[in-house]
Amino acid sequence: MLRAAVAAKTPLGIKAKEAMDKGELVSDDLVVGIIDEAMKKPSCKKGFILDGFPRTVGQAQKLDDMLGKQGVKIDKVLDFAIDDAVLEERITGRWIHPASGRTYHTKFAPPKVPGLDDVTGEPLVQRKDDTAAVLKSRLDAFHKQTQPVCFLLLKCLNCERFK
Repeated sequence: MLRAAVAAKTPLGIKAKEAMDKGELVSDDLVVGIIDEAMKKPSCKKGFILDGFPRTVGQAQKLDDMLGKQGVKIDKVLDFAIDDAVLEERITGRWIHPASGRTYHTKFAPPKVPGLDDVTGEPLVQRKDDTAAVLKSRLDAFHKQTQPVCFLLLKCLNCERFK
């Protein structure tokens, strides 16, 4: 939903892209606004998956309020535990051909010629948020802000308000 809003260049998506390009977490108000708008679309009427949301206790509280107003309840929470080193290897090795969207990885799906697209021979690029420095910033924020939310959501599935 977040990337779709960015791609569609909605007013909230433009603001979110500015934060993402800096390696910052998108503000609670922007994320909640984007999710709220997306959940009102027909594509979400039969269900939806929130990936990477909520990231903070504030977002979790806003999600709870938003879902309450819409009469929607959470029925599943998945918490994937992945070592930071694995994430760094996967994210910093990712390269993209901008014109086509083709993706490569230096270890798992390398191009035939390093740094060049297999089809066109044009240069590959890394997203601005696929660097080790940006990842470290995001992981620090995750460990401080998001891990506690995962625990709370998993715990709260046993309470009435999430059934």
